[in-house]
Amino acid sequence: MQLSLLARLVYVISVVSTAWSNPTGEHQCRLATPHFSTFPLLDDISIENLHALFRNGSLTSVNLVHAYIERIQEVNPSLRAVGEINPDALNIARSLDVERSMGRVRGLRDAGAVVLGKATMGEWAQCRSRKASSSHGWSAYGGQVLGAYYPQQDPSGSSSGSAVAVSIGLALGSIATETSGSIVNPAERGNVVGIKPTLGLTSRDMVIPISIRQDTVGPIGRTVKDAAYMLSAIAGKDTFDNWTSTQPFEVAPDYVKACNFLGLKGARVGIPRNGIDYYLDSSTKPVMVAFEQALQTVRDAGARVIEEANFSSFDAPAFARNSSIVLDTDFVGGLANYLGSLSTNPNNIHSLSDLTRFTKADPREEHPDRDTYVWDRQLGRNLTSTSLESFMAYQANLRMGGEEGVIGALDRHKLDALIMPTFASFHLPAIAGLPIVTVPLGFYPAQTPLTMNLKRTMVSVAPNIPFGLAFVGRRWSEEKLISLAYAFEQRTMIRRKMKPYIRPTFELSDQLEPTEETPYKLKVQYRPPISQPRFGQLVIQKTMGRLFLVRSWIWSVLGFQHSLL
Repeated sequence: MQLSLLARLVYVISVVSTAWSNPTGEHQCRLATPHFSTFPLLDDISIENLHALFRNGSLTSVNLVHAYIERIQEVNPSLRAVGEINPDALNIARSLDVERSMGRVRGLRDAGAVVLGKATMGEWAQCRSRKASSSHGWSAYGGQVLGAYYPQQDPSGSSSGSAVAVSIGLALGSIATETSGSIVNPAERGNVVGIKPTLGLTSRDMVIPISIRQDTVGPIGRTVKDAAYMLSAIAGKDTFDNWTSTQPFEVAPDYVKACNFLGLKGARVGIPRNGIDYYLDSSTKPVMVAFEQALQTVRDAGARVIEEANFSSFDAPAFARNSSIVLDTDFVGGLANYLGSLSTNPNNIHSLSDLTRFTKADPREEHPDRDTYVWDRQLGRNLTSTSLESFMAYQANLRMGGEEGVIGALDRHKLDALIMPTFASFHLPAIAGLPIVTVPLGFYPAQTPLTMNLKRTMVSVAPNIPFGLAFVGRRWSEEKLISLAYAFEQRTMIRRKMKPYIRPTFELSDQLEPTEETPYKLKVQYRPPISQPRFGQLVIQKTMGRLFLVRSWIWSVLGFQHSLL
């Protein structure tokens, strides 16, 4: 049976544990004697670490959900990475524990993950306002997300909260979406791993569309292997998204098997210098120093690095103009289709015109300080996604991103992948539907001068802020990219070299205390969710919104899904 994204998003992380509920209703966990000092820290723990703890009885689903909720409560007032906690999360975890106590043990690929909540993101994927009029990670619903590596840090976007939450251990992993940079950019600024999949590898069913011709759904994790586990879980064909029918396989690969320490040995990777140089400025100098050092690591690991594997044509203003036409025409029609599919629409918003009027009238939207320039332009085009102008712009972008861009460079030099600083990596893959894997590369040095965002409200560049390294490939080449990224990650372990300036202090060991009897009781009491849906305001949220209405879940995902790109 084909599963929609809504169904498959629960197939992310296995939670295997043992528990029971006594007749009084008090939840108790029958555990092996735990050694608290051996619990990994939650901002470092991996899927496989947790799986081992569940299997040996040291941890339960309830323990883990409790810990994440406590950590969210601790830092979210400062960083606002999480917009909403699933009010059913603990009940789902409790059901899983009871299930395990009855002898059903699920494997890592079998489901049993808790959807913990929704991350905050940039409103309308930064596709509402001029860049100088808004900011990455801001929304009327969730407030302003901030990065964790410098005070008032710009988290990048638009999947801002998804990356920040993973970076400081508010969740084990997250699901994000990208039209152009919205996974890889926040991932690099959060010192985590992001995978932007090939267009069509994962379903976009009930994802609010910016562009059906560019949008894709992918994972953010702290390690390449964790991200690979999540990608394996959400990849596959879906009858609710026809683009997935182009997959060249009936069953998606097990991407975890691609995590090979020797993945760089014998590989050919190329540097498209002309695609990097265009974006260089004074703020990118430390990034390029780290990039050159990374190239030596890649060579030392046995890869052949091809210099000047340039794009035959790289006209950034031209593909930016084309992208503007494609995204504008796709969004107007795609939004109307999405709104028409909703079962509840309390403010009777049925079109972009309706949404624009609503946004300008509601003071929470901060208009006109945060303008609607993009929407006004879209409405003024008077074009559709099937118009000749839109079609020609899309075809031009496919050519510039493909044969004149990434694919041409790969083919001419017989390359396995391109290697680039993440800040320069995402433009052509976005317009050509190609995959990217970003991994931590380094951090801005101590004497770096501060650079503010265009709105002058957040710090974009400063000491200790992370940046990333990207591997870019052909369609359906995720296995190769994951193999290369994993080999680099394991040789450098850059993520461990810098800690965020703000981190939760609550850990797994803090919530377990022995009693006079064998069982361990939870000593931390659950508090209500940090926010409840504002039913009086139109808050259009994708995919996960419907899950919160289901009271009979038996799944759990320790991750977040944000509400748009």
